[in-house]
Amino acid sequence: MRPLAWWTCVLALLATVVVASSGDRSSDFQNCLSKCVGLCRTWTALSLDLRLARWTCADDCKYTCMHMLTDNAVRLGKPIQQYYGKWPFWRFLGMQEPASVAFSLWNMWSHLQSARQIRRKIPVTHPMRSYYLTWAYVSINAWIWSAVFHTRDLPRTEKLDYFSAALAIMYALYLTVIRMLHLYPRATDGRTQEDTANLRSSMYIAWSTLCITVYIAHVTYLSILPRFDYTYNMAFNLALGIAHNLLWLLYSLPRPISLFRRFPYAPKTYRPVYGYKAGLFVALTTAATALELFDFPPVGRILDAHALWHLSTAPIAKLWYDFLVEDALDEGWRTPQR
Repeated sequence: MRPLAWWTCVLALLATVVVASSGDRSSDFQNCLSKCVGLCRTWTALSLDLRLARWTCADDCKYTCMHMLTDNAVRLGKPIQQYYGKWPFWRFLGMQEPASVAFSLWNMWSHLQSARQIRRKIPVTHPMRSYYLTWAYVSINAWIWSAVFHTRDLPRTEKLDYFSAALAIMYALYLTVIRMLHLYPRATDGRTQEDTANLRSSMYIAWSTLCITVYIAHVTYLSILPRFDYTYNMAFNLALGIAHNLLWLLYSLPRPISLFRRFPYAPKTYRPVYGYKAGLFVALTTAATALELFDFPPVGRILDAHALWHLSTAPIAKLWYDFLVEDALDEGWRTPQR
């Protein structure tokens, strides 16, 4: 299957998961919910952990009815249904999806440790150091909001999660174009023509302006809609992710078919021996995303395909940062001695 067609299938299936929620539309669920809400007392009747996580009595009723009907389905051998677009999970300390929360925090820790690795190993003078550090911090922010969202799925936490994720993906593409086209500011030497430097500066400004404008437009569009457009949001992120991965695939191509100069002070045909790692990263991220294709009811009502996706991305991120550090220390970045 061609890559674009494969991603289209992923998008269609993910969109189906978001909108499909047969469980909460069933008469059994609605009758249970109506009776439970009618018996609701004050908000303080909930336990402290639920109050801290901003559960309401109505939310607690939805949770109780959902698991009661799921218990019945399991006992009768019937398929487990989704409720409000989600599988039934056992909550823990007020967290709706504790496994996804834990794995999101692991991803956050992975990026935090990698930011320290960048500060420790990449020289301050390296032109890409600040971009890699910024991406690490943007990613840390994204995983924090992922943990918050999986703790409590509310309209505000949902948008903060999705907007932060989009920013991380956008910035990854942004720095990749800067890295590949060598748009970063750098000192000129006797061999660098002034008009070339000016062109590179103009391209840098244009690319930065485009990315900022696109991201603001993306957030604005999703914010003003009466209902969040999940299909568009996923299409936007997939488009950015595919573009990012394609650029790194080009980087990993064998030497005879090099399409651009990988390093500013190395021949166009120069390909480092570790160049294959960029292609390996693309393969691993694609395989991790494929977990979303195999959507299934959570094992033990704890672990589902989405949680496994979060589990897989943490070690992949560590491998990617190791590659970025190795790439940054390559001899091709050093100005030739006269």
